[in-house]
Amino acid sequence: MSLTDWTGAAVEPSAGDGPPSPEEWHPVEVPGRPERFADADAVAYRTEFSDPRDADERATLELRGLFAHARIWLNGESLGEHDAYFVPARYELDLDAENELVVECRAPETFGGVYATDRVPDECAVPGIWWAADLETHPDTFIDALSLTPRRTDDGAVIDAELTVEAGESLDDRVSLSVRPQGFRGGGVMERARIEADAGERATVEKRLELRDPAYWWPAGHGPQHRYAVRARLGDSERVVKTGLSDVRRGEDGLLVNGQQVRARGFSLLPTGDPTWDVERAANANANFVRAYGHVPPAEFYEAAAEAGLLVWQDLPLVGSDGSGESAGSDADRATELAGTLSTSVERHPCVAAFGVRSDPTDHLAGVGPSRLARYKVRWRAWRAGYDAAADRDLAEAFPDDAVVFPVSGAPGIDPDAAHVYPGWDYGDESDAEWVLDRYDCDGAVGGFGAGSLTAEDGHDAAGFDADAHDAYVESSDGDSAVEASQAYQTRVLKSVTETLRRRGTGLLAADALRDADAGAGMGVLSADGSEKAGYEAMAASLEPVQVVLDAYPAGGETRELTVLNDTPETVSGTVSWSAGDRTGGTDVEVEPYGREGAGNMTVPADAESVEMSFGRADGAVRNVYRL
Repeated sequence: MSLTDWTGAAVEPSAGDGPPSPEEWHPVEVPGRPERFADADAVAYRTEFSDPRDADERATLELRGLFAHARIWLNGESLGEHDAYFVPARYELDLDAENELVVECRAPETFGGVYATDRVPDECAVPGIWWAADLETHPDTFIDALSLTPRRTDDGAVIDAELTVEAGESLDDRVSLSVRPQGFRGGGVMERARIEADAGERATVEKRLELRDPAYWWPAGHGPQHRYAVRARLGDSERVVKTGLSDVRRGEDGLLVNGQQVRARGFSLLPTGDPTWDVERAANANANFVRAYGHVPPAEFYEAAAEAGLLVWQDLPLVGSDGSGESAGSDADRATELAGTLSTSVERHPCVAAFGVRSDPTDHLAGVGPSRLARYKVRWRAWRAGYDAAADRDLAEAFPDDAVVFPVSGAPGIDPDAAHVYPGWDYGDESDAEWVLDRYDCDGAVGGFGAGSLTAEDGHDAAGFDADAHDAYVESSDGDSAVEASQAYQTRVLKSVTETLRRRGTGLLAADALRDADAGAGMGVLSADGSEKAGYEAMAASLEPVQVVLDAYPAGGETRELTVLNDTPETVSGTVSWSAGDRTGGTDVEVEPYGREGAGNMTVPADAESVEMSFGRADGAVRNVYRL
């Protein structure tokens, strides 16, 4: 059952042993992030409930999304503390007939990630119980947890299962374990494991489940998203957990998934709403990849990504160097523990393709603007930039040996493992993308690029939005025209940089971002409430796995080169057609797997209002439109 009848109060953080006792409690929604506590350093939550157990049943409390450092009391007695919001806090309860539960949540002093920056509004970072507060009842002896570690082997694959059993009485029995395909035909596994425990003991059982002819999980466009359900049963108690099998490595031209090349293309995600909904919208925009920037989403996010066939880059909550009060070097033990906890918590999800350690440790290229000296200023600032990434690279070693890890992602000039490039927003214009990518050798992985836009004329103060950068590039106007001009500019930058990266064969790219963090404006192609900006449809076209693109954003009177991109494992052939004003043209093209093939040139008439192109094949056609 869910515990839903809560009150809350802002409190002063204290080191006392007892629960906080504020003068007044206010009704609040839990799970949630009560906006009335947006500026609080600590918030206490309180609920009362009756004992739900029958006869010899036992009860456990599970709190998910405890942000960030939490202390929990039941009937005035401490249950414990918890300081990793992305793993559940779970306690067995000794209940009275009527019970009082108090949870105090404190804002993080370190490792707050994006929540400790101005990229998200304060109401997104309210200390609280964000995801779930559940009270479960169980038999006297029950399976309390089931964790899975899937991996490929030379003979097929194995799933290492670890069960935790609470023994209410002396136990000498066998746990049954089964592996069953979900939604496809394939072989399963049935095993049994011996368990012995004394009454009141918490016992752990490990069992290796071997799959001789496994079916693998693939990203969208490269194969099916096969998954398995692992069921553990002991008497009347059972646990069922889903997993999948995939092997992700770093290749020369992107990622290798199950030994096959994959060019990852998609969006970074901020913690601004329902993450499963964001996965759906990213997939609808032809993404096969998302990045959880500077935060860790709930488990439902990974389930949705696996089902949709989206690869996931998962960041540690480390953003900035010292502006957010966090440094991997200042608390190396805690950082290493956090990395291990994170990798363990997501290891069963086949979609997790990469980890990031630190994001944006410097902002040395921000604010250069569109001046004629932009390239000179970029070179000068990049040359002067300095960041000691030794602690971040050491921390990267805490992840599994075979994991793809980007120790540092940030602006050129600090030798990042994944580059953040913002031509047309931080510096120069969108045509400078080729220059900055060439000069700083950024083609391997680009973890952030783009431009922001308004959704309301008065949106300049929105969190995560650089109004100065926007006004330097977008001509001032009033009313609806201000929003239209802003979104048209964002669309131009996003299409230009996305298609430049894809033409160059960049193996991994994440546009910043899918959705705005705040109402009124932001870096997303969706507004904070989920409505589409002009850039959403444009990005969906630019991210089509097979698409025809131009070598630069078109302009009247200029000549552009057409290229057909093929980011699929199959050869494609078809007809390229284009129109601009009163001119049309086209040609037949065949493109090898993961190839690029020229499709001629076109000259844009001076009075053209748009350029429209298509690539037609026997199974349909894709379109790409440039508004002038």
